[in-house]
Amino acid sequence: MADSSFYIEDFLKQAVSVGASDIHLSDGERPAIRVSGQIMRINVPPLTSEDVEFIIRSIAPNNLKDKVSKFFDIDFSYEIEGCSRFRVNLSHQLGKTAMAFRVIPYYIRTFDDLMVPEDLKEFAGFNNGLVLVTGPTGSGKSTTIAALIDYINMNTAKHIITIEDPVEYIFTNKKSIISQRQLLIDTPSFADGIKYSLRQDPDVIFIGEIRDKITVEAALNAAETGHFVVSTIHTNDAVQTVSRIINLFEATDRDFIREQIAANLRGTVAQKLVPSADGKTRYPAVELLQVTSTVKDFIQKDELDSIYELVKNGSFNKMITMNMSLFNLYKEGKISKETAIEYSDNKSEIEQMMRGVYHGTGTKR
Repeated sequence: MADSSFYIEDFLKQAVSVGASDIHLSDGERPAIRVSGQIMRINVPPLTSEDVEFIIRSIAPNNLKDKVSKFFDIDFSYEIEGCSRFRVNLSHQLGKTAMAFRVIPYYIRTFDDLMVPEDLKEFAGFNNGLVLVTGPTGSGKSTTIAALIDYINMNTAKHIITIEDPVEYIFTNKKSIISQRQLLIDTPSFADGIKYSLRQDPDVIFIGEIRDKITVEAALNAAETGHFVVSTIHTNDAVQTVSRIINLFEATDRDFIREQIAANLRGTVAQKLVPSADGKTRYPAVELLQVTSTVKDFIQKDELDSIYELVKNGSFNKMITMNMSLFNLYKEGKISKETAIEYSDNKSEIEQMMRGVYHGTGTKR
């Protein structure tokens, strides 16, 4: 079969040069890129099945090339030296092959670069327990965690182990030693990776994603035995995060899991990337929960809704709800009123805040 005239490396370099965060390629469709949160079609001919097959042969790791036609979804990393790394998902839709590329820059941005709350730096000081970063796909979870890991790396002498699917940001040892392990290459599963990492003298363990109760159990076990564990989970806010973990278990086990979460959860970070008022960039809206003794009590008593009320009423200055964060971005002129309302999960509340009816602490970021 003749090679394609679509050269993936050149295309990816051009996409990175214009600030794309994601690239979408699909059999029978024109390529598309996402810039500042917006999808844009590229004015080139639609890709053929031969183009897509040539791309796969060009970028897929050798150990995966013979599995492309046998598996529904495959994740792997790809790198163009001197340009960027990419997290690649290969999937099938209506019998055709599609690929989604997430741009993973070489440069690991700091908390200041990301414009996230300064209080996140306090999470880097935990010696044990569990911190969860949540949000929808494309909300910047991986970037925030990379900033957290590199902050620890720059400021403390620890052994940090990451277990990822696939490995995204590549860290350079600074004050810490960092060991990065990839699922299905270096370890068969997240749970196994956590189990065996405990024998490798870790201080910090990053788990790419909590997907099932086996991983939850392994993560909580690591946190209980004196390790600081960081992971992601797909939820929209702090309360949903706790509920999601508890609901992974049978009803008979939930009281015990509730006790474990109350004892080991140190905090949650929920975030969204929100388009700026001028449409040229995106700002992070961040909900921040620190697990205080009061929050622990609410978790143990299964009074999770009270946690949100606690944060909303401003009882603790180092916590902020998603609506508070959106409201602050709006007040600072960074996002429009319409955008703040669109991205809110409680639209009536944020509208009240904008009318001045709401009297909680909506000023801290």
